[in-house]
Amino acid sequence: MVRLTKRVFTDLAIWMMGFGMLVGVIFPLFMVLLGMDPSLAYTWWFFSVCILAGLFVGAVNILLAKSIVGGRLVLLSRQMQKVENHLKEVAGKNEVMDCTPKECHLPVDSEDAIGLSSKAFNTLVDTLGSSLQLEMQMRTYTNMLTSYLETNQLCQHALHNLLGVFDFSGGAILVERGGALEVESSLGLVKSKNLSENALVLQSLQTLKSRQIDIPDFIQVDGVVATFRPSNVLVQPIVYKQLALGVMVLASSQPIPQEKLSNLDLFSSSLALALHNAMTHDQVQQLAAVDPLTGIYNRRFGLTRLREEFVRAVKQNGAIGLLMMDADRFKQINDTYGHTVGDRVLQAIAGTARKQLREGDIIVRLGGDEFMVVLLGANRHDTLEVAESIRRSVEEKKISYGNQEIRITMSIGGASFPEQDANHEEDLIEAADRALYLVKESGRNRASV
Repeated sequence: MVRLTKRVFTDLAIWMMGFGMLVGVIFPLFMVLLGMDPSLAYTWWFFSVCILAGLFVGAVNILLAKSIVGGRLVLLSRQMQKVENHLKEVAGKNEVMDCTPKECHLPVDSEDAIGLSSKAFNTLVDTLGSSLQLEMQMRTYTNMLTSYLETNQLCQHALHNLLGVFDFSGGAILVERGGALEVESSLGLVKSKNLSENALVLQSLQTLKSRQIDIPDFIQVDGVVATFRPSNVLVQPIVYKQLALGVMVLASSQPIPQEKLSNLDLFSSSLALALHNAMTHDQVQQLAAVDPLTGIYNRRFGLTRLREEFVRAVKQNGAIGLLMMDADRFKQINDTYGHTVGDRVLQAIAGTARKQLREGDIIVRLGGDEFMVVLLGANRHDTLEVAESIRRSVEEKKISYGNQEIRITMSIGGASFPEQDANHEEDLIEAADRALYLVKESGRNRASV
């Protein structure tokens, strides 16, 4: 229809009034065809009455259109304004758009174009609300991921967040290290350690494709698998630049909607980036703490750990033992066989000594052929016992060089707190060094505390 003005209802009024006048003009001719006396039908007053009637009908139609159609359009405009105000209120904030169906939806009480428009508007509002909620959850999730650099803490908080956002009942995050999967975090799963050997989990890691398992109601699920009855299990690889970093295993007691699965990809991608950063951080931390030749702690990190453990022992009225160890005549080994063999000797000492220690004890390479061992909770007797065990094991160790066998011996001096009066860890180091000096002066290959 040709537009006459910039107002739709004004255009409609002009066309309707014009159509009413046209009907008023044609009506007398139509009446003559139906048998009316032309002398009556063609009078000016009859034409006037017909035209006025046409204009009246057009006016009534305009009023009805403005009342029925215009009212619905005004309601649509008001609801759109309300949605706009809600959007302005939550813009840039971690808030959900508080626009409930009762407040923002249009009534759908017709099956014509108006009803279809109302349905489309309501759907748009719901979709917009869901999108904003997802955006808020994603922002919160991403901020959480950037708060943690330790892999274990990152995976624990990420899993807890994912279960809450997607209404999963339980799950686990497994991280690939050295070609093997390790469970970093688990919630709601009883035997999560078995997941690292599960065929579907390994297949998902290898193919970089997610797998969804539907468990019908008639199938009984062992209660030791989870603390709930799973209905769906999702296996989602954690992929960073086509490299599999790990796998998420998420279980739900209810069917998982496809929309959730699509949104989960966004969260998985963010986790992949954060996990890659955390694993890189772990590697950097390890490189900063570990001696590259022997694989044990280096001097800087080892002395820091000694300080921490000494302070803890003092505060808790506990005990701590310290060993200072030197390889006997190590310079002769280097001069005779070369530095490559010397490196093998140092590696053998570190590996042999580490096997004699308990879990939690600390072994450190101070430099050259000097080593330090921190024994947690060890008194003087325990310290001497461990020192003698290390000395004896190293003495029994043989290193092959061609047709020759190289034997190593160690001189070990030790001290223990609180038997040794010490205000700082340096006092304990000095006491152990004095004991080591006496051992060397008395002939080497001995341990003394």
